[in-house]
Amino acid sequence: MKLYRYLTGVDDQSFCHRISAALNRGWQLYGQPTLTYNAETKRVICGQAITKDVEGAEYSPDVQLSDY
Repeated sequence: MKLYRYLTGVDDQSFCHRISAALNRGWQLYGQPTLTYNAETKRVICGQAITKDVEGAEYSPDVQLSDY
């Protein structure tokens, strides 16, 4: 099965660690990251799509993406 996730968060070290952890669990970057500015909090918000192929499993809406 092919899985898809879109991770978002403040563009800081914590967000980069979340992406790095996913890459080290076999996820792959999908497309370019996105950035937007939140004027209220004066912070940049980043988003990155990631995908993962999992052999021997079938997709269902009950799949917990964070388990992979």
